[in-house]
Amino acid sequence: MSLSEIKNELKRLGNAGRATHALRFFKTGKGEYGEGDKFIGASVPDQRAVAKKFKQIPLTEVFELIKSEFHEHRLTALFILVDKYKKTDEKTKKQIVDFYLANLKYVNNWDLVDSSAHKIVGEYLLENPGERDILYKLARSNHLWSKRVSIISTFTLIREKQFDDALKLAEILLKDEHDLMHKAVGWMIREIGNRDHAVEKKFLDKHFKCMPRTMLRYAIEKLPPAEKSYYMKK
Repeated sequence: MSLSEIKNELKRLGNAGRATHALRFFKTGKGEYGEGDKFIGASVPDQRAVAKKFKQIPLTEVFELIKSEFHEHRLTALFILVDKYKKTDEKTKKQIVDFYLANLKYVNNWDLVDSSAHKIVGEYLLENPGERDILYKLARSNHLWSKRVSIISTFTLIREKQFDDALKLAEILLKDEHDLMHKAVGWMIREIGNRDHAVEKKFLDKHFKCMPRTMLRYAIEKLPPAEKSYYMKK
């Protein structure tokens, strides 16, 4: 199993129309967050299937794949990493987390982050809570995708009803200027509310007046209509 085989298979699964649509969907124009990205047009299910087929490739080849100029190569590399993380020992898990964090400059769009952060960093920090300072370093960086990794990683913790880190990170990121961070933070607050409405309400009551409107909309999406109306009108 080689890197060239993976690339050839993804190329075979590509579609020109899908690639053209992706250029617009992932905002690849000048000055946009995905500026300059390139696409083959392979579907996400196809990429998952390729990743599963080639999951045994070593990290050295995953590195070559993740730094590719093609979006699908990078996403497939991340699917491979996620699969490796699920099925390995503690020592190798740490190596995968370190590899992931060292290569965040290639995890450079929201789908790449959202497909991997909580499944690698989040899972690791669930098992190793003493290392959660990683999240705060990422959140305080000047790198959009590192900041998104920080908050999306808490999805795994939220699922286990461990809300503290997500709430603290949400406060750090509350005034972030990027719409993609507004959406990510709002999404995690909503996920907290799905599990504990009182915790979400306490956070909203404290912060809703200064939350960006998109963040607030995402956070209150699942609330009863009367509560949703209250927060939006105020």
